[in-house]
Amino acid sequence: MLYKSVVKPIFFLFDPEKIHHFVFKSLKLAFSLPGMAAMARAVYVVKKPKLEREVFGLKFPNPVGLAAGFDKDAKLFNELANFGFGFIEIGTVTPVAQPGNELPRLFRLPADQALINRMGFNNGGAKAAAERLRKSAPKVLIGGNIGKNKVTPNDQALNDYLLCYDDLVDVVDYFVVNVSSPNTPNLRELQEKGPLLELLGALQKKNQVHPTPRPILLKIAPDLNASQLDDIVEIVLESGIAGLIATNTTIDRSKLTTPEKTVEEIGAGGLSGKPVTNRATEVIRYIHEKSAGKFPIIGVGGIHCAKDAQEKLDAGATLVQVYTGFIYEGPGLVKRILKGLN
Repeated sequence: MLYKSVVKPIFFLFDPEKIHHFVFKSLKLAFSLPGMAAMARAVYVVKKPKLEREVFGLKFPNPVGLAAGFDKDAKLFNELANFGFGFIEIGTVTPVAQPGNELPRLFRLPADQALINRMGFNNGGAKAAAERLRKSAPKVLIGGNIGKNKVTPNDQALNDYLLCYDDLVDVVDYFVVNVSSPNTPNLRELQEKGPLLELLGALQKKNQVHPTPRPILLKIAPDLNASQLDDIVEIVLESGIAGLIATNTTIDRSKLTTPEKTVEEIGAGGLSGKPVTNRATEVIRYIHEKSAGKFPIIGVGGIHCAKDAQEKLDAGATLVQVYTGFIYEGPGLVKRILKGLN
């Protein structure tokens, strides 16, 4: 496979965030050339009726999406759709543009097929993302992942989420409330039952009176214990939101083979990729069983092949998302997953 034998080894010689921006510019340029998009779609897109899914009122051409964090600012969604994704999630966006955490903030752990990031919701703001979506009519279903600004205290966080909702509601197909990133100080405290019910309740109230209400999902951390997961199930059912995304990155480092010294030198951040595979699946299974399948779950965390995706679906996920696997396995990953699903 050309990507894994030639392209990835070259990319991995350079800083991961710089390569990310280089890839974005290269794809934007490549797909501006006549015929390139059609050629890519002919190679990568898999269309089969059995892959179609109808979830929270939306028709997905297939169950494999791109997770938030890859196209943070909604700059490449149509180009990325050429690789066969059934849906693409932009963000996390915040009401006001912010630079995120200091560099370096993205690290590869090749021995574990993993990444550590502490990006800190770097983005150009919800309004700017909405404008790009408006100008370039999406050719794929779009999710809008929303968060609070770093400087916003938790007791004022609700207003940030409402502002993001207002900016994006007319240009996205569904929303994701991100309170589970480990890279914004105190953000995960919003996963506690009281604050979360208030937040989701207010968003739902606003959503229900909108002329075109959007499904609202909650993205949760893999680090929640059983009691906290029980609370999450109750919160979803009580608030009436459309479903969950399980899971975000983890702060757990216990399953890494990368030398401990290297990991310590990298420092804080959310771990994604293969080390999260099993825990994410456990969370999906637990929530699905605890809720008796009363709401859909989008499964994400360590999906690097069709087997990984199938395990998430068998555990109770309705759809899945990839991110780190896309970086390690290359542009053919979605096609391989779709061809390998039962």
